[in-house]
Amino acid sequence: MSNKLVLIDGNSILYRAFFALPLLNNDKGVYTNAVYGFANMLLKILGDEKPTHMLVAFDAGKTTFRHDTYKDYKGGRQKTPSELAEQFPLVKQLLDASSIKHYELDNFEADDIIGTLAKIGEANEFHVRVISGDKDLLQLVSDKTQVQLTKKGLSDIDAYTPTFMKEKMEISPDQIIDMKALMGDSSDNIPGVPGIGQKTAVKLLKQFSTLENVFAHIDEISGKKLKEKLENHQKDAKMSKQLVTINCNSPIKIALEDTEYTGYETEKIRKVFQELGFQSLLTRISGNTNEEENNQVQLDDIKVDILDAIPESLFNGSVALTVEILADNYHVAPIEGIGITTEDKTYFVPTDIALASSTFKQWAEDPLQKKWVFDAKKVTVGLQRKSIDIKGIEFDLLLASYLINPSENHHDIPAISSRRGYNQVLFDEEVYGKGAKQKVPNQDQLADHIGRKTSILFALKAEIEKELEENQQLELLYELELPLALILGKMEARGVYIDKGQLETMKSELKTRLDKIEKEVHDLAGESFNLNSPKQLGPILFEKLELPVIKKTKTGYSTSADVLEQLQEKHPIIPKLLLYRQLGKLQSTYIEGLLKVIHKDGKIHTRFNQALTQTGRLSSTDPNMQNIPIRLEEGKKIRKAFIPSKDNWTIFAADYSQIELRVLADIAKDEKLVQAFKDDMDIHTRTAMDVFHVTADQVDSDMRRQAKAVNFGIVYGISDYGLSQNLGITRKEAKAFIDRYFESYPGVKTYMDDTVQQAKQTGFVTTIMHRRRYLPDITSRNFNMRSFAERTAMNTPIQGSAADIIKKAMIDLEHALAEKGLQARMLLQVHDELILEAPEEEIEILKQLVPKIMEETVSLSVPLKVDYAYGTTWFDAK
Repeated sequence: MSNKLVLIDGNSILYRAFFALPLLNNDKGVYTNAVYGFANMLLKILGDEKPTHMLVAFDAGKTTFRHDTYKDYKGGRQKTPSELAEQFPLVKQLLDASSIKHYELDNFEADDIIGTLAKIGEANEFHVRVISGDKDLLQLVSDKTQVQLTKKGLSDIDAYTPTFMKEKMEISPDQIIDMKALMGDSSDNIPGVPGIGQKTAVKLLKQFSTLENVFAHIDEISGKKLKEKLENHQKDAKMSKQLVTINCNSPIKIALEDTEYTGYETEKIRKVFQELGFQSLLTRISGNTNEEENNQVQLDDIKVDILDAIPESLFNGSVALTVEILADNYHVAPIEGIGITTEDKTYFVPTDIALASSTFKQWAEDPLQKKWVFDAKKVTVGLQRKSIDIKGIEFDLLLASYLINPSENHHDIPAISSRRGYNQVLFDEEVYGKGAKQKVPNQDQLADHIGRKTSILFALKAEIEKELEENQQLELLYELELPLALILGKMEARGVYIDKGQLETMKSELKTRLDKIEKEVHDLAGESFNLNSPKQLGPILFEKLELPVIKKTKTGYSTSADVLEQLQEKHPIIPKLLLYRQLGKLQSTYIEGLLKVIHKDGKIHTRFNQALTQTGRLSSTDPNMQNIPIRLEEGKKIRKAFIPSKDNWTIFAADYSQIELRVLADIAKDEKLVQAFKDDMDIHTRTAMDVFHVTADQVDSDMRRQAKAVNFGIVYGISDYGLSQNLGITRKEAKAFIDRYFESYPGVKTYMDDTVQQAKQTGFVTTIMHRRRYLPDITSRNFNMRSFAERTAMNTPIQGSAADIIKKAMIDLEHALAEKGLQARMLLQVHDELILEAPEEEIEILKQLVPKIMEETVSLSVPLKVDYAYGTTWFDAK
């Protein structure tokens, strides 16, 4: 097999990937879109080209030898967005894991490295492939070197050979530098000859072959204006030729043999993909995973007794209890078995025997009998479905493990025990399988597995409790998270009644509305077509209606939302298309989605995820209540389907006002921010006044909108690039905005700086209730990892403290409702809002009680503020 050298222009491909893909990030918040695009392309190159030698070249810095010729070379370029700059180290980490050489050279560009190595490769009879998005590299094309240029995005590529170049561009490879010299390049600030584009440059070169010949025969050129341009800018053109000429004799300190590529080690690249969250790419890498086989796991001897009856003498002292439910939705899933561990022994009880036992029920419902469980909420709901109202839960291993380190991905018993050096229990997947192949084993295997889990639960309690005490988190577990778990269990089991007829009516109305919009679009287009087909929509917009083309895809015109938004003012068809898409998503995702999760009792029973987010915030599943749309009026109307479960009852909703900004003011102790909240000012107006230096009556809606974006963005480490994207302003304007914000609120800047420094010293940040988040990357040499950790350090105390506050408010409110003997009860927690249902006669009490409880649940240096509303539906309570 002949040798093949693949040379990749790292900077060019990364830039292309960054701007071609949405601003993605992994579960740690690390930006990954450019790396993902690069990795995707890399795997394709390895598969298609099968290189024997490979190298990725990067620019070493801003200054190169070309600046000696022209100091304004690349002078017009904007600073690389931090979201992209952070990804360069990640790409190099990926290349190292892939055993692919990467190289950069001071004072030279990636093009020069590629050009030098390409010529060395040619001299050694190598086939050379150059991959880039930069047309300058086309000057390297030869019979032995093919240059593959990305067009739009990364997947659309043209492979340039001398023949292809002649057909496509009508010039030869060695004329590329002459063409670029004539037409210039605004992206690199290369002047060229003003007014000469590619078409004119090619025409001149077809007639005169070279730049030098053009000027030698300038009198033969037709067209007075063209001749004048050339005469006036001869010096610029010749300098431009110098600038665009790749130095193929660069003093590189890397030899051809150093670029040898023999393949990657699967485990290394797999690990990087897993860290970055590239699940879809994992299936594209091959090889052995080197994971331990099941039979290599060493299991200590734990004896599990299978009971066919439960004696009263069994329960003596604290007991660990496992209620095994395999499926995620424990509201409907069966209980597979019961595990019990006492001080002396471990037992397995078949489900039917446990549930039929009056001894078990009496023990479970006795609040004086202390139980240690895993996932108190699941246990509570699971047993309540079987008419057992469990009480006396004293410890929850799931919540304890989560509080110790919320960054861990798995908090099941086998994972927790494995992290702590215990290997007495297999992982669930090893016992049950997973997905469609999941099944319950025979009773002996089931009893052994559940028994082992229960035994580990019993054994770990003291060890984990000691760690919580050292972290000052015992109160967080026992006074906040565990009581809340039991409340959430009640809320989940209680469910929320859904007016299915209302949803069906909305579905029908939306269908009529969508049909009407579709007809209006067809009328504006002058023909019928499928609105959901970009292939049909593109030609209508950009050919028939002649709207400006924003971007193209490999299959035609892009009709993505961001493209349509840029065209809103250009034609009345665009707003209708955008509305059609919004309503279509509302129909399929939310209305039809809700209809699918209504239970037989006419209610939805969402599951609150209490041990999932790293900030302590609750999330929910089936349905995801955090995603019920509120921006579009039609979306808000979905809340009309959420109704009380009894006649003459009312929905009551209470919402914290700007709780995160109030927490920020308290933590940062910024005098101006604190005073604004004490004065009950609109904080976004106040910020606009300070940043724009205007009075309150001079603040217009646009100023307030920008101030709001900064208030909610800046404390989370938003960059000038991110803010510019949010507000549709330039990065320069966004940076000035951020600078003025910090001038106005110096306490916020001090807080952010101090928090990052403290995190670097301790390795973690905490909330007002000692919730921790560890930041192992806060001192990383990897810029991307470190930057994310710094943003997290600033953000977590704010979000996490807000989560602490609303959780405590829920507990306080539950107690207050019980103490006053009210029938009112909590149904949902969504973001910073609590939703209750209550008899109409209790509403006057709730109007006083709920805001008071929520506002007084903690004492801050600024007042907490709660807004409330009530009505016959959740929609009316807004």
